[in-house]
Amino acid sequence: MRKKLLLVLLPVVLITAGVCGGWYWWRVWRFQQSTDDAYVASDVSLIAPTIEGTIKEVRVQENEQVKAGQILFLIDDDDFVARFNQAEAAVANEEATLVTYDTRRFLQIAMINQAAAAMHAAEAEVNRANLDQKRYESLITSEVATRQRYETAVTDATKAAAGLMRAQASLQAEKEQLAVIDAQKHEEEAKLAQARATLKLAKNQIDDTIIRAPVDGVVGNRAGQIGQYVRPGTQLCSLVPLPFVYVTANFKETQLTLMRPGQPAEIAVDAYPDQVIQGRVESFAPASGAQFSLLPPDNATGNFTKIVQRVAVRIAVPQGGPLAALLRPGLSVEVTVDTRAPGTATADGAIVGAAESKTAPTPR
Repeated sequence: MRKKLLLVLLPVVLITAGVCGGWYWWRVWRFQQSTDDAYVASDVSLIAPTIEGTIKEVRVQENEQVKAGQILFLIDDDDFVARFNQAEAAVANEEATLVTYDTRRFLQIAMINQAAAAMHAAEAEVNRANLDQKRYESLITSEVATRQRYETAVTDATKAAAGLMRAQASLQAEKEQLAVIDAQKHEEEAKLAQARATLKLAKNQIDDTIIRAPVDGVVGNRAGQIGQYVRPGTQLCSLVPLPFVYVTANFKETQLTLMRPGQPAEIAVDAYPDQVIQGRVESFAPASGAQFSLLPPDNATGNFTKIVQRVAVRIAVPQGGPLAALLRPGLSVEVTVDTRAPGTATADGAIVGAAESKTAPTPR
């Protein structure tokens, strides 16, 4: 009797389970896109000097939490202080030279005024000499004045004209000298600007001997040690801005059909299998991972094999979650995106979503 009942109920149960499973697949599972090619990531800052020198102090320990602006390393600044003092002295020298040119210019203006006064005196002398010449010229016609006196008046007029020309030339020379002084002053002003720029660079180099944390975070991979000679670009440590992390999930291209920014994503961290993080699709990489490789594929060679490509999808992780303080870049995770949910609104107000058609073709 039991066997007959079991034979009757078993097909019913199997059919019911199949129908329920099919219904659930049609309504839910086919819209769930998952990948285990995913990792926790973060915008890690590589700390490196911009000058060369010897590390004098190390003020940070491995795995230490630091704040933005906190001093991490100090580089010996003796040479840079000497260069700063040298540049400062050069600026002072150029400033003093400019003051000298101001004084020379003031004196040259006085010389121009003196030459102008001399020219005016010469013009007056020319006028007087010309009047005397005309007067004696009329007198000699009436034989009132002597011939000698007339010739003396002509000579005086000629000498006065020559004196005027000399005064005019002297005035012109003094004016040109002023132009020379102005040009030399402009040259010194340019040298002063250059000296001040050199002083600014020297000041910047002194400031660069103090290496500070650019952001809040945790120090890792510290390589800088006291006495180490470093050059610009030498990696001293890495600064991980915890707890600000995100997930990079590499989905197959066939999984992106209905995937849009703003859709919810479940994140399962391998290190914490009992807890699931609710994230959100934030953005997509502009190209597949193969295009960013050292040697991108060249499919025009004639030897082509089609391979499903993967595209990096950035998943935002909530900062206030239970695992926010525990996540570390590099941890393996599994990501499942629900493509039924609508995407993020675009600039024109339209909703860019994946659920326009619930009967859309199933992604392969």
